[in-house]
Amino acid sequence: MTTVHEPATAADLLVWPASAAEPVRGDLTVGGVPLAEVAGRFGTPVYVLDEAEVRDRCRTYRDAFPDAEVLYAAKAFLCRAMAHWTAEEGLGLDVCSAGELELAVTTGFPPERIVLHGNAKSPHDLDAALRLGVGRVVIDSPAEIARLAAAVGPDGHQRVMVRVVPGISAGGHEKIRTGTDDQKFGLSIADGHAQYAIARILDQPQLELTGLHCHLGSQITSVKPYLVAVRRMVGLMARLYEQHGLVLPELDLGGGHGIAYRPGEAALDLTALARKVRAELADSCATAGLPLPRLIIEPGRAIAGPAGIALYRVLSVKHTGGHVFVAVDGGMSDNPRPALYGVRYAPRLIGRPGSAERARVTVVGRHCEAGDVLAADVELPADTRLGDLLAVPVAGAYHLSMASGYNLVGRPPVVAVRDGLARLLVRRESLEDIRGRDVGL
Repeated sequence: MTTVHEPATAADLLVWPASAAEPVRGDLTVGGVPLAEVAGRFGTPVYVLDEAEVRDRCRTYRDAFPDAEVLYAAKAFLCRAMAHWTAEEGLGLDVCSAGELELAVTTGFPPERIVLHGNAKSPHDLDAALRLGVGRVVIDSPAEIARLAAAVGPDGHQRVMVRVVPGISAGGHEKIRTGTDDQKFGLSIADGHAQYAIARILDQPQLELTGLHCHLGSQITSVKPYLVAVRRMVGLMARLYEQHGLVLPELDLGGGHGIAYRPGEAALDLTALARKVRAELADSCATAGLPLPRLIIEPGRAIAGPAGIALYRVLSVKHTGGHVFVAVDGGMSDNPRPALYGVRYAPRLIGRPGSAERARVTVVGRHCEAGDVLAADVELPADTRLGDLLAVPVAGAYHLSMASGYNLVGRPPVVAVRDGLARLLVRRESLEDIRGRDVGL
């Protein structure tokens, strides 16, 4: 058992940013900034984002896929600083709405390096894409073809891709598996809808089909589903060549790269993924007699997730029914993922050492729902008490981006840390913000 006086080992901080350190037991720092200092300065709950970790993960993808186009999936987390960092590191951007698109472009992100996704794009989404000069629009339904062609006009031009459903089940939970025929995304190869949509696009001279797109799901930790996807997508490309003489220059395999949320959990091996996907793509294209398309990948969670930490203040410790509930000042409004997908985290006491004795507890939120659980059945120091600080690592993706206004508590701020400095990126949502939207009486 770790004693009170020993600093954390590398294994203790395995799922934390690389800059995480514990020079004195309990005094955890990230980016050279004590997390307790961040909580004291900005309040809690608060998200902390390690800028160096974000940039390092962008570079890791660029190094692993030097000949591919890497697009950061903005839905994981987007703010102006995040758009700026990813642009500086040479990544493109994958957005799902006019809101994400406008924020990125008005920050200075080059629109030609942006791809617009979405299973049900509104006229506003498409108008914004055309007005801002987005690089590609991913067609997700037949209705989008005529709508986009009409918006472009007879003398216009827009590059598009088609989202194909390859019939592959992959992902950490059924709600985040998107490569099968029984969900809302894309056009199926099996029933011919993908081929029909492609033929319709080819009849629209103002739409330039540049390639095929697929996304299998999220939290995928095995390389195998991606290799199966390559074979099926290249198989479709071969049929398109036979039927239309069409040679597509791009193949987008989406993202969904799994990360570890707790020590010991599996994560996708990026080096193995890059090596095996390249080999499979080369073999499949050689067999089909096709030139190699340029590969596109879309990591989101794998870049933002491990760079973020959520900080909470303990509001109560309750012993009831044989359980210990540690309640904090956040919850499902700032992190709905445990309620949605049953995901598990590894919270840590910070700001003081805590007792060597451990207790099995459930960390719960402040909201009026029994399902408002942040971390079920985890170990914390047995003397965890009112006023303590808890830090939850791997909180950079799908936290603020999925945050809600439940109970009108306001969404937390985002603070960047780097080289011993902390600065505010996104301010806390205030009661004045909430009141300002409420215009009726």
